[in-house]
Formats: sequence, structure tokens, C-alpha cells
Amino acid sequence: MGEYADLPGVRTWYEIEGAGDPLVLLHGGFCTNETWGAQRADLAATYRVYLPERRAHGHTADVAGPLTYRDMADDTVAFLETVVAGPAHLVGWSDGGIVALLVAMDRPDLVRKVVAIGTNFRPGSECFVEPEMLDAMTPDGPDLAFFREMYEPVTPDGVGHWPVVAAKVIDMWRTLPTLTTDDLARIAASTLVMVGDDDMMTLEHTAALYRAIPNAELAVVPGASHLVPLEKSALVNRLILDHLAQETVETMMPVRRAVPGAAG
Repeated sequence: MGEYADLPGVRTWYEIEGAGDPLVLLHGGFCTNETWGAQRADLAATYRVYLPERRAHGHTADVAGPLTYRDMADDTVAFLETVVAGPAHLVGWSDGGIVALLVAMDRPDLVRKVVAIGTNFRPGSECFVEPEMLDAMTPDGPDLAFFREMYEPVTPDGVGHWPVVAAKVIDMWRTLPTLTTDDLARIAASTLVMVGDDDMMTLEHTAALYRAIPNAELAVVPGASHLVPLEKSALVNRLILDHLAQETVETMMPVRRAVPGAAG
């Protein structure tokens, strides 16, 4: 059962389960905590898992004005400071991954490790395999029916607010984020970049994200799409847990991670 936290930006719904070091799960765009159903039990067996629902998502109300990743990152910082009361691992999927990267860039004191799943650092119009998909999305169209069915039963804004939220999210996807590789280079946290081999973003874009973060690892999950946490949940959970548990990356034949000046 969840409850609300009165944060400066928005009254935010969240749930907690498990025990151990804190881990915050950041859901995707249009989504709710329901979409983490395949991860919660495995992660909560080792960690104290926090699941906030961001502004205009799930049980958390919309806020006047456009939706931006920056505002949602600020909400997440406030959540970490107020509810978690300290640093945590951040596991973000899609939009949640973008939020995790922004928090890691700006508040390294609040971030232990990061897992970014199906995450982009440029607008969808620049990095999607099929950017025209954004033009085909409408509030009442079939592409968003799954998300509308999650939204309507729980939103405090009422079912009639769905077209407003849908328009805000689609506009955000079309124009944001606008991070650069120099921005990403500021991330100090150990980061696992994970993606399905048939994701919405091009693999080239994901590779650029991985290369830009200094202390990053890359996992391309075969036979998977943007919904990889649902499609390959056992593998995804193991990759997350392995990344969070390891102290350092040690390989037998390092190239990217080779120590400068070390003998070959």
C-alpha cells in the first residue's frame, strides 16, 4: 500500500517494500508502478525498494505547465532528500532512466549506482528508429490505449484529464531531453546502460550514451524490445543485481578500461 509525500514540486505517491540499502525505481513515461511488477520481488529481496510515481503519472497529480525531465529530476531529488533521506541506487526505465541520469549529473551526493534501461539523451525526433511514430500518437489512438487503461483508474485528476497529459508527454518526447556527451561525462556514478536489441532508440544512440559516461557498462539484451524488463525479466533482474553488487569491473583483457600506461 502506498502513501503520499508532500514534496515542494508536487504531492507524490510512492510505495516501499523490502529491506537493505535503498534503491529507487523510476518508471517510464505514461507508466505507473504496476509496470515494475516483474522486478519488485527480486529487487526487494536484497534492497529497500522505493517506487515513486512522478507528476502526471499514476496516483500523482498533474502540475500546471509543460512536463519536463528537469522538473521530474528536481522532484526525484526532493524525494531522495525527504523520503529516502540519503543516497540511493537509481534504476530508471525509459523516461525514468533520463531522470536518473539528470539526478546523477547534478546531485552525485544522492546517487550510488545507476541502471538506465531503454534510455535516450536526445529528443525522440533525433534518436528513435522511427521518429514518425510521435506524429501517429493521439490521446484516443491505439498506440496509447495500454497507457490510458493504466492511467484512468488511479489518476487523481479524473479520466477527462487524459488528453492533457497525453499531449504533454508526447511534446516532451518530441523536444526533450537535450543533453550532450559533455553533460553525460559529468556522471561519476557507476552506470549500467541496458537496451533491447530491437528498442525504440537506435543502437548507435545507445552506444553513444554508453561511451559518454566515464564509468559505464553496456548490456544489449537479445530478442527484446523497449519492454525488455517485461520480456526478459529474469535476465534483466540478474543484470541489475550483478551491477549493483559488484565493487569494480575486472576483465582479463581490458581495452576501454585499461589503465593508462599499463603494460600490455
